[in-house]
Amino acid sequence: MKFLDQVKIFIKAGDGGAGSPSFRREKFIEFGGPDGGDGGKGGSVILKSERNLNTLIDYRYQQHFKAKRGEDGKGKNKTGASGEDLVLKVPIGTQIFEEDNKTLIFDFKEEHQEYVAAIGGKGGLGNTRFKSSTNRAPRKFTKGTKGEEFWLWFQLKTIADIGIVGLPNAGKSTLLSIITSANPKIANYKFTTLNPNLGVAIYDDKEIVLADIPGLIEGAHEGVGLGMKFLKHIERCKILLHMIDVTEEDLLLTYKQIRNELKKYSNDLIKKKEIIVINKVDLISQKKLKDKIKFFEEKIKKKVNILSNIDKKLISKLKSSLVKHVYK
Repeated sequence: MKFLDQVKIFIKAGDGGAGSPSFRREKFIEFGGPDGGDGGKGGSVILKSERNLNTLIDYRYQQHFKAKRGEDGKGKNKTGASGEDLVLKVPIGTQIFEEDNKTLIFDFKEEHQEYVAAIGGKGGLGNTRFKSSTNRAPRKFTKGTKGEEFWLWFQLKTIADIGIVGLPNAGKSTLLSIITSANPKIANYKFTTLNPNLGVAIYDDKEIVLADIPGLIEGAHEGVGLGMKFLKHIERCKILLHMIDVTEEDLLLTYKQIRNELKKYSNDLIKKKEIIVINKVDLISQKKLKDKIKFFEEKIKKKVNILSNIDKKLISKLKSSLVKHVYK
């Protein structure tokens, strides 16, 4: 299914039903009097978050949504039925913005959260409401009020425990495919991943959610390559897994390049917990690998993990490490 992370929709709550101007008309009742009931309340538009959704694709082909109108009041003091609320489901991680696409209204961070986006109109008053000692037969009644209506923007930011970042072809999609049940597209050219992929890894009966963020390149914070379109998804991840291809000529330069792009986009990204993984270690000799790792760790003053997609022990070790970091 195609990933869609931003959409604009129009919502309208139902109008309130009109009050009734009815008068009692019954045989053998000499003085009937007013008996008009009130109108029903219009339905509201309610947004609700669901865990089993991961895209806004449902709103791509339908942009207008309208709740039911309240029914008009009836004679015999019968109040009109309220209009049914319209519930629109969105994925966890969806942010709701006003029409300017800048003013944040609501942020769905948990499952089953609800937000009333547009309130239904109030029902009108029947003529019974206007009866008084001086006006025994009022013909006055009121119409229901209009329901609220707005243009809104939905923006989806992927929520994952761990966001996998790195240059194109660092092996992010492959890692996701071997430690989770996800099936991302994998090939030997840049930008294989055109949309964020999510996968769930299970280790020792504990689940962690990983997101493969499309490859970053220099200038990504300004929109170069796939750029800012996907940098925003990293904001929601608790931990960043920084993957580096061991065959890169200068590991330090590669590392700094990605860190620099993250910092330019948001200083908060640099403050996140980071797991560094040197990938494809089976492609170079053990001596060269040892020298590269030693030099790299001394420069960044951090310990790194090594990985080979054909080495089951290294894969299992990494999964164990990831679970420990998430459940600390």
